[in-house]
Amino acid sequence: MTSFIRRWAAVALLGLFAVSAMAQPTRIRDLGLEPGIFAPGPLNAITDVVGVQVGHQTLIEGDRVRTGVTAIRPHEGDLFREKVPAAVYVGNGFGKAAGFLQVQELGTIETPIVLTNTLSVGTAVEATVAWTLRQPGNEDIGSVNAVVGETNDGHLNDIRGQHVTPEDVWAAIDAATGGPVREGSVGAGAGTTNFGWKGGIGTASRVLPAELGGYTLGALVQTNYGGLLRIDGVPVGEALGQYSYRSVVEERAPGESSPDTEDEGSCMIVLATDAPLAPRNLERIAKRAILGLARTGSFMSNGTGDFVIAFSTQNRTEGAEVQTVEQLANSAMSPLFLATVEAVEEAVYNALTAATTVRGRDGHIREALPLDRVETLLREAGRIE
Repeated sequence: MTSFIRRWAAVALLGLFAVSAMAQPTRIRDLGLEPGIFAPGPLNAITDVVGVQVGHQTLIEGDRVRTGVTAIRPHEGDLFREKVPAAVYVGNGFGKAAGFLQVQELGTIETPIVLTNTLSVGTAVEATVAWTLRQPGNEDIGSVNAVVGETNDGHLNDIRGQHVTPEDVWAAIDAATGGPVREGSVGAGAGTTNFGWKGGIGTASRVLPAELGGYTLGALVQTNYGGLLRIDGVPVGEALGQYSYRSVVEERAPGESSPDTEDEGSCMIVLATDAPLAPRNLERIAKRAILGLARTGSFMSNGTGDFVIAFSTQNRTEGAEVQTVEQLANSAMSPLFLATVEAVEEAVYNALTAATTVRGRDGHIREALPLDRVETLLREAGRIE
């Protein structure tokens, strides 16, 4: 009963936090901006890649707990028995990612991908292993490589309390479904910060034209980093007076305070595609994800953990000693590189525009990005009509 009450209270409080944002746009395209040149998929989400599923468990308790779990399932089948080809890439390694070495070595993923906060990685690993072991047909397995990523939400969340439980991880995995993906201050993004405003979960996708293969690529991000926010090239962070090292470079009247935007933090990036890619080329698109991050104004500071996980839904491994697979040629990769950059860039924008103002630990507040002012800046720069 206590667990039920806790979950009910979390959902109720989350609804209260979201009320202020219901009347305003929640995605960057709602402002009239269409970043990039390639078209998005029908949902403009990682779930546009057929079979990919996303689930959240959001924890909002009292005035100190603002955290959660987000789970991505590469397909709806048996993930351990039908592994997907995968790769990882580390932009800056100040982080606590788990399971990356085996993915790098073997080129496959065999569990859901779980995102949470920094001090809950251990719990998430144990819970993901337990979830995998109890799946029908897995009674004989003795080794599981759980893939878990994190960002540090300690500004808004009582991170030292380690409030994420195995049940929360299982709830996120079991809630994973296709279709629209909730964004903003949900799941693993409940307590995150982005460029000094409220960050969160964001997603986007791109579909290549038929003459370039017609493949779909989707991105999901957990944003929690600083820098100098740029939206479609417009220096929004500087215009709004919120950016890294402002107190050093900006002239101020004597005694005037000018706090910097925190430049430390992290970003987890998950990429999915239906293009038939081998792990080597999946690593190549993972590298390009960092370019999408740079477009938004990140410079990957010393204390940031920027990690990318990329997988293909094609060529699942099913245990055969000899496997016949199709692989996209190197010469056909460039369109997917651009699709990756565009999808990651827009996913970050969506995380920002969907996020709601959140008050958390010790009265700390992260305001939502002021969309009315952003819209004005984009209009003045000629980015929207």
